[in-house]
Amino acid sequence: MKKASLVIKDIQDNKYNELLNEVYVDSTLIPYQRERYVKAIEKFISLYGDKEVEIYSTPGRSEVCGNHTDHQHGEVLAAAINLDIIAVVAYHDSHIKILSDDYDIQAIQMNDLEKRNDELGTSEGLIRGVCARYLDLGFKVGGFEAYMTSDVLQGSGLSSSAAFEVVIGTVLSGLYNQMSIDPVTIAQVGQYSENVYFGKPCGLMDQCACSVGSLIHIDFKDNEHPVVEKVDVDFSQFEHSLCIVDVHASHADLTDDYASIPYEMKEVAKFFGKEFLREVEEEDFYNQLPEVRKATNDRAVLRTIHLFEENKRVQKAVKALNDAQFETFKNVIQASGQSSYKYLQNIYSNHDVENQAVSIAIALSEEILKDQGICRVHGGGFAGTIQAFVKDEFVEVYKEEIEKYFGKGSCHILKVRKYGGMKIL
Repeated sequence: MKKASLVIKDIQDNKYNELLNEVYVDSTLIPYQRERYVKAIEKFISLYGDKEVEIYSTPGRSEVCGNHTDHQHGEVLAAAINLDIIAVVAYHDSHIKILSDDYDIQAIQMNDLEKRNDELGTSEGLIRGVCARYLDLGFKVGGFEAYMTSDVLQGSGLSSSAAFEVVIGTVLSGLYNQMSIDPVTIAQVGQYSENVYFGKPCGLMDQCACSVGSLIHIDFKDNEHPVVEKVDVDFSQFEHSLCIVDVHASHADLTDDYASIPYEMKEVAKFFGKEFLREVEEEDFYNQLPEVRKATNDRAVLRTIHLFEENKRVQKAVKALNDAQFETFKNVIQASGQSSYKYLQNIYSNHDVENQAVSIAIALSEEILKDQGICRVHGGGFAGTIQAFVKDEFVEVYKEEIEKYFGKGSCHILKVRKYGGMKIL
């Protein structure tokens, strides 16, 4: 640990430029990140005083393939990105107190970690859940004071909530467990907190991608021990960029839409006496499809078809990248997006059919891109963002054109970050 004012001086003296370049994968971002870190530390000092601090970072994530498969113990391909939450932290004896940008999170007392129903859907609930689960697993927890600031857009499909859970878990790993907690365990704890203390039935993919880092293929067949494999490719070699377009449609009031997907898939699994679709044989499903329709509903059947095919697409996408067959990879990703639209049906809410910003963004992107790239819904869907893989020479054209419709700064050109949740210094 080092006094906060001394860390500011080190940053201003360019002592961390190499580290910032390695973390954010773009040398042009170093001046911005230096200024961002200095402002964050100055804010910490104004809140808590010039104390000895540590700084932690957790990235957002981009789901590359495997749309809504993780909650059925399926397969996903996901990437940590170079947008992150940073946390400036100092020890505290008895509580966790956080200001997150302008959001003042109420202090969590370390001797009171029971679940509270009035904290469902809150940051306080997520923090309390992470701490309680760590204790259940035999890890040490304790108090800290923190100022956090995030570049991970809220409601964007880049997993701001997962990044928040993982940064809490990473800070506790660093302050009280010598950074010894495995990244997959941190992810599982974050998922537990979101499921139980926050009240959202998410899978494990978001937390895993934020916590582990890099481009990863995850197989959730055994959800207690997911198989995480890093896919060692550099997107820049394919001369394409990953673009995320924020369509400025809120995720608010969409919990029921998200929850209906795992619910309907599990209803089909239940027909076969299973808990998750990963346990159901595809051949059995098609052989008994008329009976499944009667027992569930047609949308559940279509969503199941998506699930079976999407697991195969993840494997095809990983193979294409490993074989440096980027055109094949793009075709797989495009097919994934079409399946999400037609079968998974997570492009807009059936409760709000007049608002279809994601659909419009896809239509406009296809018209702008033509043969210069591909696009698809990104993340949970219904609102938030779309994803595009765009030829490098066309990126600026795409950005300029799509921002005519969704506003300046709505198109984010991203890099894959090799680090997940980490202690910066």
